[in-house]
Amino acid sequence: MVAGNLPTVDQVRREARAWILENWSPDRSVREWWAALAESGWGFPTWPEEWFGRGLDADRAQVVNEEILAVGALGPPHGIGQTMGAPAILQYGTEAQKRKFLPVLASGEEAWCQFFSEPDAGSDLASLRTRAERDGDEWSVNGQKVWNSGTITSERGLLPVRTDPDVPKHRGISFFIIEVDQPGIEVNPIKQMNGEAHFNHTFFNDAKVSGDDLLGELNGGWQVVMATLSFERTAYAAGADYRFGFPPGERSGMLDLRVREALVELRSSHQAYTSFPLGDAEALIDLAREHGCFDDCVIRQRIMSLYCLTESARLTGLRAKANSDAGKAPGPESSILHLAGVAIARATRDLGLGIIGAGGMLLGEDAPRQGAVAMMALTSLVHGIQGGSEQIQRNIIGERSLGLPREPQVDRDKPFRDLLNK
Repeated sequence: MVAGNLPTVDQVRREARAWILENWSPDRSVREWWAALAESGWGFPTWPEEWFGRGLDADRAQVVNEEILAVGALGPPHGIGQTMGAPAILQYGTEAQKRKFLPVLASGEEAWCQFFSEPDAGSDLASLRTRAERDGDEWSVNGQKVWNSGTITSERGLLPVRTDPDVPKHRGISFFIIEVDQPGIEVNPIKQMNGEAHFNHTFFNDAKVSGDDLLGELNGGWQVVMATLSFERTAYAAGADYRFGFPPGERSGMLDLRVREALVELRSSHQAYTSFPLGDAEALIDLAREHGCFDDCVIRQRIMSLYCLTESARLTGLRAKANSDAGKAPGPESSILHLAGVAIARATRDLGLGIIGAGGMLLGEDAPRQGAVAMMALTSLVHGIQGGSEQIQRNIIGERSLGLPREPQVDRDKPFRDLLNK
């Protein structure tokens, strides 16, 4: 569907509402409901019509989300595969790759993770050392990746690797989609200070990946990496509603639950986040009223400032999504959104702790808000690091948008192998 032939917002709302009311039932299994969403195109309405979408823009897609939430239905599968993998496949994938991967992502049959950062290649991701060597029709992968989220329950992972060490570092990277559950991959959870173990340290020891699962050109993976990170930053900074955040994939063990049961599980597993989500002015107002400080003019002003920041980020996210849907190259919006997300996380943390006082240090059922404020505060620090640190985002904006001088890069034109020898 081309832009000039898009239905009106009211038409989209009516059609989406009618389909949801006709098809939604909490007694269906998650698998059945997600399959129906995928087949109808309402699960991922910005995807092309030929690939489980409706070719809509971001504004109209938001209307669809609103209608799904209005009836209390479970949203479509939401994960790295859907927010990062699918857009990359739509942009860089072959027809065979689209046929192989998009159906299982649209229906939630698979969950994906991303294998980007390494112990010596975080902010400078192009210095990655994990290598892939051709072995017949396959590639053999050796190395390690760290800070991978959701790896234990993922079927596949997005994997940039070094395939040519004899050219400058940005030019010798290729981008694969690798199966996670195989003997050559060892996953070790990393315990976080909030008590969870969402991230992992993953080791590759002659892990195998098919040559057919190379996304983009051989040694042209850096372009795919940049686009994929842009998709991640936009999705992360725009914010994920946890009602749209049920974990996909066979390994999650949730696909055959009834949706009614799945929604209970979802609310329970995300209670600490859903009861005090980042940037939620209403939640902060309720908290201020509970603790008798809503009439404090400073508290009120800070809540209003946070609301304005959150709303401006939401609108910027819609513009970024519209540009992506129109096939435009990633602009500065994703980095701007990332920085806005960091500011929103910190402002929510500081306001929550300021309102609740010493009780904000407590976790557990007997703590204020069952420990949601403390959990939010402990988790908020990650927003300044994940998806590229604040400093990286500022460099991107300064160099690519404002035209400021680039940082000196003495290794730009040197073969990567020479850098390893120093």
